[in-house]
Amino acid sequence: MSRIVIIGGGIAGLSAAARLAPLGQVTVLEAEPALATHASGRSAAAFIEDYGNATVRALNRASLRHLSDHAGGVLSRRGVLLVARADQADSFASDRIDMGMDDISVPEACDMVPILNRDTVAHAAYRADVMDLDTDLLIQNFTRDARASGARIVTGVRVDAIARANAGWTVRWKDGVADADIVVNAAGAWADHVARMAGIAPLGLQPYRRSMAQLPAPEGHDVTAWPLFEGVDSAWYAKPGAGKLTVSPAEEDPMDAHDAFTDDMVVAEGLARYSEMVTTPVTRVETTWAGLRTFAPDRALVIGPDATMPSFFWCAAQGGYGFQTAPAASQLLGDLVAGRAPELPGDVVTALSPARFG
Repeated sequence: MSRIVIIGGGIAGLSAAARLAPLGQVTVLEAEPALATHASGRSAAAFIEDYGNATVRALNRASLRHLSDHAGGVLSRRGVLLVARADQADSFASDRIDMGMDDISVPEACDMVPILNRDTVAHAAYRADVMDLDTDLLIQNFTRDARASGARIVTGVRVDAIARANAGWTVRWKDGVADADIVVNAAGAWADHVARMAGIAPLGLQPYRRSMAQLPAPEGHDVTAWPLFEGVDSAWYAKPGAGKLTVSPAEEDPMDAHDAFTDDMVVAEGLARYSEMVTTPVTRVETTWAGLRTFAPDRALVIGPDATMPSFFWCAAQGGYGFQTAPAASQLLGDLVAGRAPELPGDVVTALSPARFG
C-alpha cells in the first residue's frame, strides 16, 4: 500500500485526501493550526458553471453532481444579476454573453435588489442557475470521508525539507518526519515553494489578492432572497449571506505568498464603485479580509504528476475556482495516482497536466 503525503490542508488537499485515502496510507500536513485557513477560508462561496476558461468550465460541469447530491449536497439557489451604467454598454454586452445571462429591464432588476440606483443603472442581465456553495460543509464532508478511509490529518506542521529517499521521499518538519512513496503538492499560494524544496522546477504560479468587506444589511431590507449582484468588467460584486452584504472590489493584485490582509485604499475604491450603483450609502464596514487566489499562467488548474518526477503530484493553481472544481479535480488526481483511466475527457486531462509547461 502506497504511503502518500499531502502538503496543504485547504480544499485542494482535503479533497485529494478523500480520493486518495482508499488507495494508501495518507497523511495530510497543514502548516496552520486549523484547516482551510487561507484561501479556502476566505472564499466568495458560489458555484458559477460558466466561470473560468474552457478547461475550468469542464471541471465545473463535472463537479456539479457531487456538489448537488453527495451527503445531501452543498448548493442552494442564489442567482446572479449584472448591472451597468449607460456608458458601459459594450462591456455589459460582452460580460452578459460570456456569462450566458438574459437581458432584463431595470425595473425587474430593482425588484430583485431594491437598493439599485435607477439614475445610474441603465443595463441589467440575470442568470438564475448560480448557486451559493456551503464551503464549510464541503470541507467537513471531504475531511470526514478522508478520515473514514484512514487518512491522518495533522495541523500546525510547517514542512521545511523534502528530499528524495531511495525510491520515495522524506518530508521533514520541526520535531517530525514522514516517509512517502508519493508527495502531493496542494500548498495553494506556496505550491511553487514546496516544489523548490523537493528539487522540482516551479511552474510560475502567481498568487493574487482578493479583498472582501462585510456590511450590515441596508436599513429596512431583508437581503435573504437577493441575488449576487455585480458590476461589469469585474469592478465589484456584492453577495448576500447571513443577513448581511459582502462587497468585494474584485481586485487582482499580484502578491508573494503570505497570510493576506486588505489594503484600505483598495477596499475604499471598490466600495465607491459599488456605492455608485445603489441608493444606500456605506456608513459602516463591520469587518474586512483578503485571500490569495493562485493561478497558473494559462489560468487552468494544475493536476497530475510532475513531468520530471512522476512520484511528485501537483494539485494546485485553483485560482478562484477551488471549491466548485474540487470534486472533479480530486477525482482526476485519484484516477492518475491509481493508474485508472480518467473520467474526464482526454483533452481536459492534457490541459490540466503539469507537462503542458514543458
